[in-house]
Amino acid sequence: MTKLPYQIQYEIRPAAPYNFRLTIKKPAGWSLFTPFEIYDNNTMWTSTHLDGALTGIRLVSKGTTKNPRINAKLFLKNRPGKEQLSKIKNLLAHEIGADDDLSGFYGFAKKDRILKHAVADLYGMHNTDSSTIFPDALLSILLQMTTLKRSNEMMDCVIKNYGELAEFDGKKIYAWPTPKGIAGHDATELSRICKLGYRAKHVVNLSRKLARERFPTTTELEMLKPEEAKAMLLELPGIGDYSADIINPHGGFPIDVWSAEVFGKLFYGKEPENNRDSIARIKQEGLRRWGEWSWMAFFYVVQDLENLSKKLRIKLRLS
Repeated sequence: MTKLPYQIQYEIRPAAPYNFRLTIKKPAGWSLFTPFEIYDNNTMWTSTHLDGALTGIRLVSKGTTKNPRINAKLFLKNRPGKEQLSKIKNLLAHEIGADDDLSGFYGFAKKDRILKHAVADLYGMHNTDSSTIFPDALLSILLQMTTLKRSNEMMDCVIKNYGELAEFDGKKIYAWPTPKGIAGHDATELSRICKLGYRAKHVVNLSRKLARERFPTTTELEMLKPEEAKAMLLELPGIGDYSADIINPHGGFPIDVWSAEVFGKLFYGKEPENNRDSIARIKQEGLRRWGEWSWMAFFYVVQDLENLSKKLRIKLRLS
């Protein structure tokens, strides 16, 4: 357990519209930074690594969707230098989507027969991300070829056994492991302790590669062309087309067996005869329909499946 005694408090002014609850605690259950974070009465306690430093975070909504204000309090092990503190603040604002302008996507979505419902239901929900690709890459491996329940079990086990437990503000919250936190272990151990099966080899190889080599940050990947960023991600152990689309900060249209069923029904009004065989066709159709907004479209739809099922009168499987 790592105690984080140094504290600094300041205000974040996100780009409006910004719905704090929908952004910080996603309707579909997606975590902001870790599945062990705590949300209570418009306050989020979470932990992650920012600029290499384990950071405890408390976020409190003080504004509205139209006039958003967030009181942020950071907890660190040691007092950071001025330059590092500035970088940590900028990273956090970027990761919680505070600097994203939704106007272009909303203008596009309101003219679409599917998306117009999702943006009305989830108005002000921003996409969030991590400044390093490791947590998302690790998660994408654990999501492969299994149920969501089993993925969550593996994820919790990996975080508890190989991540760091941050103690701050009266809370104890596990953060995702760093590559170095796993690189020294072998696949047999991970497979035995967390029952990862074939995924254990991918997790260890990914960890060792990222611990040994400097891989671009999420911000650096954003500066590349989308296809260049995706090509780099595809070189990582255990990362295929679906996983790369999830991790890529440029966004893609990540279709697997489950999402092929969902979007097949939305696009064509019926479930595909074979979900797996339909993946390529449905992915192509999503990219054709939604183009540069494909990721945001995917993101909004999967967060709004229950409402969309009722409004479009199509039974959409939640997971």
